[in-house]
Amino acid sequence: MNPIHPSRRQLLAGAAALGLAGALPQAWAQSNWPTRPVRIVVPFAPGGTTDLLARALAPELSRAFGQPFTVDNRAGAGGNIGAELVAKAEKDGYTFLMGTVGTHGINRALYKSLPYDPQKDFAPVTLVAGVPNVMVMNSDKARALNIQNVADFIRHAKANPGRLNMASSGNGTSIHLAGELFKNQTGIFMTHIPYRGSGPALSDMLAGTMDVMFDNLPSAMPHIKAGKLTAFAVTSGQRSAALPDVPTVAEAGKLNGFEASSWFGLLAPAGTPPDIVNRVQQEVAKALNLPAVKERLLSQGAIPSGNTPQEFARLIDSEITKWAGVVKASGAKVD
Repeated sequence: MNPIHPSRRQLLAGAAALGLAGALPQAWAQSNWPTRPVRIVVPFAPGGTTDLLARALAPELSRAFGQPFTVDNRAGAGGNIGAELVAKAEKDGYTFLMGTVGTHGINRALYKSLPYDPQKDFAPVTLVAGVPNVMVMNSDKARALNIQNVADFIRHAKANPGRLNMASSGNGTSIHLAGELFKNQTGIFMTHIPYRGSGPALSDMLAGTMDVMFDNLPSAMPHIKAGKLTAFAVTSGQRSAALPDVPTVAEAGKLNGFEASSWFGLLAPAGTPPDIVNRVQQEVAKALNLPAVKERLLSQGAIPSGNTPQEFARLIDSEITKWAGVVKASGAKVD
C-alpha cells in the first residue's frame, strides 16, 4: 500500500471520525443542558391563566433541572408578539412559549396575516392544561341591574343595544371568541374591548368599568369565590367540577352546541433538539402529577395534561381546523 495515498477505507474512517468529532460538542452541550437560566415567554400580561400556569410550572422545572426557569411576559396583539419572539429565538432549548388556543388555534383564521406559522415554526412540547371559560359580571353591577343569570343578561343587552362593553384578554383569544360566539348566537351587540391579558381586563371588571367577560376559569375563580364577580355560565360542553352549580352557556341560554374552551401548552422554536424537548415534556408531566400542583390546578378549574409532543402536535393540527370554522361562523376578523 502506498503510504502517501490513503485507501478509500482510511478516507471513510477519517471522515467518520471527523463527523463524530463535529457532533460531539453538540451532543455534549445537549446532555449538559441547561447550563444557564431558561426563559418561558408568556404572550400576555401577568395575572391571567397563561401566566398562572407558567408560574406554577417554573419553580418545579427549576428544581428538576437545577437552573432557573423564569417567566417573561411579552403581551400584545392577541399573543402574537410573544409567539413571534419564540418562533424566531435560538433553537438551543433556552426559550419556550406558553402557547394557547389563541396563538396556536384561533389566530391563523382570525388574523389576515401572522408573523409566525403555528405549525412550522414551533416544536410542541406538551399540553399543560385545558380549561373552560366562564361568563362573569361584576357582582355589584349585576345586583344593581337585577341580572341574575344568562337569560337576564340577554334581555338587558337587547334592551340596551351597543351600550354594553365586553372585555377580553386580547384579539383572537378564546376569551374574545367566546364572546363573539355569544353575540352571534344571541343576536345582541356589545363593544369588544381587548386588553393585553386577563389581568388588566379583570382589574377593570372588578372596578365595574367593564360589563361582561368570558374569562378563563382559573384566573376568574379567586374573584368568583370572593364574591366580587358573579359567574353566570361556563363555556364548555359540560359543567365544570370546580363550579358544579354553574350551568353551561348552552343550557343557561338555550344555545345548543355552544362551546368555546381554552387550552395552554408549552412549545419551543422549531429545530430545538428533540432530546431537550422530550426531557422538558417528561418533567412537566411529573410536575403536573405532583399532588400539590394537581390539586391547585383542579381547584381553579384547570384539567392538567402533560401529554407527549406528538399528541400535542396532533391537537394543534385539529384545533386549527376546528377554529377556522368557528371564526368563520362568528364573523370575527382582526386586521
